[in-house]
Amino acid sequence: MAIVRLRPPLRELAEGNREVIVEGGTVAEVLRELERSHPALGGWTLDERGRVRQHVAVFLGGERVDGSAPVASADRIEIIGAVSGGAETELLVGTKKGLFVLRGDRGGEMDIAARAFPGSSVEFATRDPRTGRYFASVTHGQFGPRVYLADDPTGAWEQTDGPRFPEDTDTTLVRTWVVTPGEEDGVVYAGVDPAALFESRDGGMTWELNRPLWDQPSRSEWGPGAGGLCLHSICPWPGEPDRIAVGISAVGVWITEDGGTSWEVGNAGIVPRYLPEEARSQPLGRCVHNLHRAPRRPERLFMQFHGGVYRSDDAGLTWTSIAHGLPSDFGFPMAIDPNDPDSAYVIPLNSDLDRVSAEGRLRVFETRDAGVTWTGRTDGLPQTEAYLTILRQAFARDDDDPLGLWFGATSGDVFGSTDAGATWRLVARDLAPVLSVRAA
Repeated sequence: MAIVRLRPPLRELAEGNREVIVEGGTVAEVLRELERSHPALGGWTLDERGRVRQHVAVFLGGERVDGSAPVASADRIEIIGAVSGGAETELLVGTKKGLFVLRGDRGGEMDIAARAFPGSSVEFATRDPRTGRYFASVTHGQFGPRVYLADDPTGAWEQTDGPRFPEDTDTTLVRTWVVTPGEEDGVVYAGVDPAALFESRDGGMTWELNRPLWDQPSRSEWGPGAGGLCLHSICPWPGEPDRIAVGISAVGVWITEDGGTSWEVGNAGIVPRYLPEEARSQPLGRCVHNLHRAPRRPERLFMQFHGGVYRSDDAGLTWTSIAHGLPSDFGFPMAIDPNDPDSAYVIPLNSDLDRVSAEGRLRVFETRDAGVTWTGRTDGLPQTEAYLTILRQAFARDDDDPLGLWFGATSGDVFGSTDAGATWRLVARDLAPVLSVRAA
């Protein structure tokens, strides 16, 4: 047994207990058992992947430790908010003219801490919370796409070895859409155009093509959307490294249960209104725009579609429309609350022919009942003659409580909320057109 000493506000969430006795194991296992025994603590010390939160400090015998540290019988563990970094927010904003690193107090002003890759399109940038390593997908107008990594986004970046297609594929990489940490140590995934999944087992230094997905017999039938034939969403299953769902435009959802050795399509229930009615029964041709898994109910996924918003409760095999109540069901970005499997956020655009904020009003729509109802969040956002475009990867959330939400527009403006979308503020203006936003 281990003794966990709690400070406010954790003490109040644990019914006022100063100390709690729980089963031993590793630090992460102790904290997981703590959350089970006191459900109100759920998500406070561990993130949705079961790892100690970035701004939580755990001390064992007076020394700071990580989640893998072993805990012996009668050991004392103390949990506090990290002294440094706990109140600061860092945003990675990829634009058509480089990467902007924004930093500032949560809820306060944000400054440009650094700009990298000037003149190049930064399609996506993110931080791996397991290692602290940063990744940036960069496309140079003349010299093509690259993936870079860094330990500090304000310092030097190192080019990785790939992703690149093997010679026998006779294929050239167009861009890397997304980089996503896997569930196993050292595993990182990249989704690219033309639609393919690459895997790294050394923390992103080298990459290998997933051949079973690439060699799908139906690939000759895969067609691109307006943004290309892109694999843009990668959804690992927390704690189960062999289970992954990916979203491909304009093909659909593909699911593996065996670590990518085999794949099956999961498009049942999705209605592609852009196809002739007699062609809608074909199994492919589904222009998925965004895909997210609910970490605390991993069989649930939310999807923004090319004319539709959907939910799946069977790990992506079948889908139910949840678009009723939205001013438009067309859009690209989507975010979720990692601690609430009934939550999702979308930013509707008028239509596929008029890709600006719906009805000239910039609104973030929130559901807290899995799509039964939607509420438009507008406080702090322009509501008259607002014709902004928010792209696929330009909407992000953080892991804090209350939830932080952040999005950028092709106007170069970045908006943020630190109260789960109830109120919004402009955190940066006049950047280059925003392609992606992620909270580090």
